[in-house]
Amino acid sequence: MAKKTRKPVEARSARNFITLSFVSAIFVGVIIWGNSRDLQRVAIWSGLTFIVVLVTIATLALAVKDEPADEGKPRLK
Repeated sequence: MAKKTRKPVEARSARNFITLSFVSAIFVGVIIWGNSRDLQRVAIWSGLTFIVVLVTIATLALAVKDEPADEGKPRLK
């Protein structure tokens, strides 16, 4: 049986952004649940955290250049 080759995972894929946002939303949700025991408040804070983290990570990813730097040339001009 032939081995299946996996394509390399990009560091800036949408799956990574969503996973990190989801984990941070769960973390904040657990903290709020332990504090207030109010399910509506947990949902609001978790949703806001998910959106803010997702937008922040995506915005920071847009600021990174894709092309590698030449060794002889400075990166900033």
